[in-house]
Parts: sequence; structure tokens; C-alpha cells
Amino acid sequence: MQYYKLDKYILAKYFKTFLLALALIIVIVITFDVSEKLDRFLGHNATFWQVVSDYYFNFIPGFVNLYSPLFIFISVLFFTSKMAGNTEIIAILGSGISYHRMLRPYLYGSVAVAVLVLLLGNFVIPLSNRHLIDFEEQYVKSRGTSFYTNVHFQSQPGVQVYAESYDVSILHAFKFCREEIDAEGRLHKRETSDLIAYDTASGLWKSIGYVQRTVADDGSEQLTFVQDTLVDYGISTEDLDLKSQRIETMNTPALIRHIEREKMRGTGTVKEAQIELYQRLLNPLAIIVMTFIGVSIASRKSRGGIGMHLAIGITLAFGFIVFMKITTVFATGGNLTPFMAVLLPQLVFGVAAVYLIYKAPK
Repeated sequence: MQYYKLDKYILAKYFKTFLLALALIIVIVITFDVSEKLDRFLGHNATFWQVVSDYYFNFIPGFVNLYSPLFIFISVLFFTSKMAGNTEIIAILGSGISYHRMLRPYLYGSVAVAVLVLLLGNFVIPLSNRHLIDFEEQYVKSRGTSFYTNVHFQSQPGVQVYAESYDVSILHAFKFCREEIDAEGRLHKRETSDLIAYDTASGLWKSIGYVQRTVADDGSEQLTFVQDTLVDYGISTEDLDLKSQRIETMNTPALIRHIEREKMRGTGTVKEAQIELYQRLLNPLAIIVMTFIGVSIASRKSRGGIGMHLAIGITLAFGFIVFMKITTVFATGGNLTPFMAVLLPQLVFGVAAVYLIYKAPK
């Protein structure tokens, strides 16, 4: 019964402080965001309900997911430091409850928030991002991007596709080329066209100025020229539409399929997609790590009180964020693997959390 009351008491403070801090920050951020974008909303005739339901309802989940470790950290620092200042922690330990037993409700609370963030990041936020991007392109930005240049990828093993430009609005690709290369790297077939237009009725591409060059095993070549013809290039409109490949709008199963597909296509976006995947899966651990760092710092009663604890805590929190950014840069442009880039900050600060818990006065 004694343990139940303690767990309930700390968990209530944990969630109340976190939700209050989150609500206050969200209100402040939305206020500044509205003041910055109000002219654009009005200029594009966005209604009040569209702004609230289509934009800010989809903006909030991503904001919570991104900054929840920081909010959790500040919340734990605040209410635990207040408990220490009121000698509540001394009373808890003096009643016979061990320091490690006192940490259990912190673990329960951090795991619950981490699971929530895990579900948000993997399934809810990608859908919210899709609605958010659509709203921004219609009501915030002057025009959405519908024209891409230098589209190049491997549609299947041994098949390279290139388009000088692609217009999403009319489904036209200009200066199109498709090459089939054998295992020895020799050209087997090349198909070029000045323009290909997607035919929605047949699901094929209408090729204007179609030229096919076929190279036989003996080295002989055959040229075929047709002015207008329907061709099955083995590609879809989504293959050429870079917008449809935005990783922030894919749920995790779709992102995993995208990574495998990009590995086959040979594009340079694989690392970026892998970092996104590992961040979704591993970043919730930061909530648990930052919770224990926060309680280990704030449970020490100091002359500086809450102010000193917050100063130390915020410094550590921003150090954690900077460390994450640095490892991401090394993964994108260096030799660090995406998995280690995401895991390394968690490991380093996890070890720091264990050390601080070990050294905390008990």
C-alpha cells in the first residue's frame, strides 16, 4: 500500500507536469506561428476551421514527437527539484523506501510516454505530415513543386532510367532514356524519346519520337524508330514523382519497403531514409534516458534550488541534441553507419544516466 501511494503520487506529478509544460509550449509556438503566417492564410483564403483542423491538428503530433524528450527532462527536473526542496525525497528515503525503489514510478512514466511516442512516430505522424504538406502547398507556399529535373534511378536490376525533367501536373517526362545492361556491364538495349506522356486509360506511356537501339551478342546493332507509340517501360508515375517519395510521409512499413527499393534503384537517399527509420525506432529511448538523468540531478538538494537544477539540466539537454545532430552529419557524409549515428547519443547519455544514478545521494 505504501509503494502504491508513492507510485501514484510521483506518476501524477510526472504526467501533470509534462502535459502542462507541453500545453504551454504548444500555445506559445502556435501563437508565434500564426503571427508569422496569418497573411499567407488570408491571402490564400484559408478558413479558420481549415487552419485549425488541417494545419495545427497535424502540426502538434510532430512537434510533440520531436521535443518530448526535452519536455520530459524539464518536467522531471522541475517537480523532482521541488520535491527535494520540500524535503519530500528525504522523507521518502527515511521511511525505509530505497532510492532505487523510488525510481520505479519514473521508469513506469517514461516507458508509457516512450511507447506513445513510438506509435506516434511510426504510424500517426507520417499521415499528419502528408496532410500538413498538402495544406502548406495550397495555403502557405506560393505554389507546390510539380516539376523535377535530372531524375535518375535503377528501376530494376540492370535497368537504368533517366529523364531530363518531369512535370507532375501533366504526367510528362522530357528527354527520356531507358537502358538495359547485362551482368558484364554491356549495353543490351537503349530506348530514348523526346517526350513520354502517361496514358491513364492503358496504364502505359505514350512515347513521342521513340527510338530503340538493340545490341546483339555478336555486336551487331538494330535501330527502330516510331513517331508515336505506347510503350511499357516498367515504371509508374510515382517512380518519377519525387514528392511521392518523401520519407516523412511514409509509415514505418512503407519506409522499410522504400529503403529496400532505393537500394535496388541505386539512389543517394538510402542513408537519409535509414536515419529516419532508426530515429523512429530508437529516439523514444531518449525519453527514458533523460528521465533518469533529470531525477538523478534534481533529487540532490542544493543551495541554488530549482534554478540551478534547470540550468544544469537544460545544458545537458541541448548537449544531447547537438550530439545527435553531429552524429547524423557524420552518418550522412562520413563513415558512421546510420544505426550507430542514432544509437551513439543514446548510449553515451545512457551511460551518463547510470553513473549519475549510482552517484546520487541515497
